[in-house]
Amino acid sequence: MSLLSMLEGEGATATCSSTGCTAPAQHAIHWRNPRIHADDRVKTWAACAEHRDTLSGWLRSRAFPVAVTGFGETVERVR
Repeated sequence: MSLLSMLEGEGATATCSSTGCTAPAQHAIHWRNPRIHADDRVKTWAACAEHRDTLSGWLRSRAFPVAVTGFGETVERVR
C-alpha cells in the first residue's frame, strides 16, 4: 500500500516514516527535490509528533522545499 493511498479516505492511518519508528502518523511532510522535480511534483512522508521536526529538518537542511500538514491533508505544490 502506498502512502498516497493511505492519505486518502476517512480514518486513514499510517506509521511514521522515521527508520524503526512504529508510531502512528499524525503529520504529513510534503517535499520535493528542486534539482530534479517540477513545482507540482510532491513527495510525502508520514511523521509522528516525535519525529516531525527531525524529518522535516533533514529535508530542509538539503534546501528542499517542505510543507507540513496534518496527516491526511494534501498539497498540490511545494515551493
